[in-house]
Amino acid sequence: MKKRVNVLLILTFVIALVTACGSGGTASNSGAESVSTASGSSSPGASPASGSGKLVIYTPNSEAMINAIIPLFEKQSGISVELVSAGSGELIKRIQSEKNNPYADVMFGGAFALFNSNKDLFQEYVSGNDKDLVEGHHNTTGYMTSYVSDGSVLLVNTNLVGDIPINGYADLLNPKLKGKIAMADPANSSSAFAQLTNMLKAKGGDYTAQAGWDYVSALLKNLDGKIAGGSSKAHKSVADGEYVVALTYEDPAVSYVKDGAPVKVVYPTEGTVFLDAVAGIVKGSKNQENAKKFIDFLISKEGQDALGQQTTNRPLRADASIGSYMTPITSIKTIEEDVAYVADNKTAIIEKYKDLFTSVAK
Repeated sequence: MKKRVNVLLILTFVIALVTACGSGGTASNSGAESVSTASGSSSPGASPASGSGKLVIYTPNSEAMINAIIPLFEKQSGISVELVSAGSGELIKRIQSEKNNPYADVMFGGAFALFNSNKDLFQEYVSGNDKDLVEGHHNTTGYMTSYVSDGSVLLVNTNLVGDIPINGYADLLNPKLKGKIAMADPANSSSAFAQLTNMLKAKGGDYTAQAGWDYVSALLKNLDGKIAGGSSKAHKSVADGEYVVALTYEDPAVSYVKDGAPVKVVYPTEGTVFLDAVAGIVKGSKNQENAKKFIDFLISKEGQDALGQQTTNRPLRADASIGSYMTPITSIKTIEEDVAYVADNKTAIIEKYKDLFTSVAK
């Protein structure tokens, strides 16, 4: 009799345990909120094809951008995100090495040129929300989605500039600024390279015109042989009062203004090029449906509002709200970069810059 009671107790315990596990799995699935898919439909509680509630994201992005997007996405989707942070070049190399067995599902961040030269690593996907992006920023490649844009700007120290006018590139040739301009090396800094192509387009009309390269030559002479050790060193040296003006990009420049530093952001009167940061789904990744949901969320109204309000990046939806510290795009003269040409001719542009810098330095 005692043995029979023990067996019954064990059976009762096992049945209760199985029931609890089963209901727990159901609760997890039903509790996950859906995100619109490319077709515009949604399916609450639908699990990804792999049956996973996980998403692995590789990202070079700042902590501010990560904090603005990831917790919000996890809350809305019920999907748990694992982040791997490193430089964009390093992450691309890792995706290449894992090509036969991808660990990442999404690459969140990086430049058009980087994705374009590694398009074999990414899955084709165009979000249904892509139609809501402003003109010129749609996913025309089929595999990379733009979510924010960053422009080449001048950061001016208001305590040091005095009565020197700085409204555009032409003003940087003022002899009073000789040796007081901070710029990183375009051969080693993506933001400095963006400044170089911005200058060439703004002053010459394209990337080969002599007028553009003549301007770059004159600017290099006014730098007085001083090149910053990196992009962050360039803008930080102005905020710290070491230099009067830096050629930098909008995100860190606006951050200094937001934090109350004695600086102002100048959008060159000749025109500012805004370049997109993009995201893409890794080809052959394990959590494809979850990856699609993330891309959808990134350019949804909620995701774009979060980027516009919580970061110093510029969202790409026409209806996205931005912080008061951001200059409305309608107040900025913009010029378009030929991204395909620049991507294909980056090496040649850098080599010409190096030759020019060497000749000026002699």
